[in-house]
Amino acid sequence: MAHDALTPAQALATMPFSGLMGVEFTTVTAPEVRATLAWAPERCTIGGLMHGGALMALADATGAVTVFLNLPEGATGTTTVSSATNFLRGVRDGHVEAISRPLHAGRTTIVVETDVLDAAGKRVAKVTQTQAVLRAT
Repeated sequence: MAHDALTPAQALATMPFSGLMGVEFTTVTAPEVRATLAWAPERCTIGGLMHGGALMALADATGAVTVFLNLPEGATGTTTVSSATNFLRGVRDGHVEAISRPLHAGRTTIVVETDVLDAAGKRVAKVTQTQAVLRAT
């Protein structure tokens, strides 16, 4: 099930929740997946800060597509084993961009690291996600 790339529209079509949130994929290749999410009042918490759940959902979306594009031959899918997010700064305007890259693409697990940056290019969050590779039984 190896894939080298998807179009941004194909990536978004596989993740309806991301479309509902307003995620826009910009780069969708096996070595790197990028997507943006605009700041909007409906994505905020107290004080006009972008909600951490919105940041995590964006990172989860780019991470999931990265895993899909790095599946080994014979894999039928994946399931998340763990996801850890470190929040580093708040976002009050503009947009955020998630950039996901595979750290490890093995036969049984795939680990993805995602940087979430604000419009000025400053790191907002760092996410590390591990997914188990599924195979037909």
